[in-house]
Amino acid sequence: MSFSLFHRPGTVVFLDDDPDYLEMLAMVLPRHWHVKLFMRPVQCINYLQQEPPFWEADAWHQQQLIDNWREGKPLIPQLLSYWSTYTERYALTRVCVFDYSMPGMDGLEALGELVDWPGSRVLLTGQADEQVAVRAFNRGLIEQFIAKQSSDISRQLIDAVEHLLATPNARHSQTWRVTLGPEQSALLRLPSVGRDLSTFAAKQWVEHVVIGDPFGILGMDAAGRVSWLQLETAEGLKALAELAELEGLAPSKLDDIRHGRLLADLELRQSLGQGGAPDLAKAFALGQERVLVGALFPVNSPLCPDPGNSYNSWLARQKRRHVQD
Repeated sequence: MSFSLFHRPGTVVFLDDDPDYLEMLAMVLPRHWHVKLFMRPVQCINYLQQEPPFWEADAWHQQQLIDNWREGKPLIPQLLSYWSTYTERYALTRVCVFDYSMPGMDGLEALGELVDWPGSRVLLTGQADEQVAVRAFNRGLIEQFIAKQSSDISRQLIDAVEHLLATPNARHSQTWRVTLGPEQSALLRLPSVGRDLSTFAAKQWVEHVVIGDPFGILGMDAAGRVSWLQLETAEGLKALAELAELEGLAPSKLDDIRHGRLLADLELRQSLGQGGAPDLAKAFALGQERVLVGALFPVNSPLCPDPGNSYNSWLARQKRRHVQD
C-alpha cells in the first residue's frame, strides 16, 4: 500500500564531527523539520539508545485504541484525545544521518550500536568510502547513502530524508490496517487512489490516520486544525443517502449524495456524539478508476487538540538547530 495509513512528523538526527558542516546543514535544512545535530558519536548513540522504550510505549498506546474500538468505543474521539495528550510523539527520531569518516568510530560502527532503534538510517560518505556504503546498503544496514562530494549534496540529502519521513512505518500500518475491511483495503491499494491521497494529505496535513469505521482519514495540519476526509464507495453513497433522508434532507440534496456530488458528515457526527443537522461538502473523485469519492469536513469538538499542542507550537519550543555539545 503506497499511501501511509499512519503518518506524523518526527525528529531528524545528524552526526558529523565537522562543526562547519553541521552549521551549513542548519542553514539549508527545511524549517519545518525538527533537527538535532551531534558532533560526538557516543553522545548521539546514547541519545538514540534511549528512544526504543518510548517507541514501544507509543505503539502500545496505539494498540490500546484499537482494542477499545473492538470493544465498541469509537476511534475518532480516541484519536483526538491521543493527539491532545501525547505531544512528545513528535520527539521520536524517524531518520538519522551519520557521516562515515569520523575519528575513533566510523559511521557504520556507530550505526551498529543502534540494535533496537527502529528508525531509518542514512550514511554520508567520501569518495573513498562508497564501496563500503554499497556493501552496507546491500546488507540492509542503511536505507540510503549519499556522497558528500556531490555538487547538489544538500538537495540529495533533503530529498532522501523527505522520502524516508514519508515512508510508511510497517508496525504502525499493521496496527491500523485491522480497522479496514477487505474492500476498503483493496481500494486504498489502487495505485491511482494512493497517489491522489498522498498528494492531498501532503498539502492538507502534517499528521493523519486512516480508519475503516467510519471510512476516512482523520488529519491535522501544523497549526493544530483537525479535519476529516470522508471516503465513500458507490454502495456507501446509497447508504449515506438513506441516512440523510431520515435526517430530513431535501430530495435534491439526496440526489447529489447518491451521485457522488455531495457528502454528508453523518458518521462523523455520530462518532463524536454530536446532534443537529448534518453538514454537506462537495465531493471529488479519487483515482482514475473513479470508484471512490471523498469530501473534507472540519472537525469541531472539545476533544480537538489545543493550538498550544500543535506541531508548530511544539516545534517552536524546541532547540532544533542547536549542535549538541
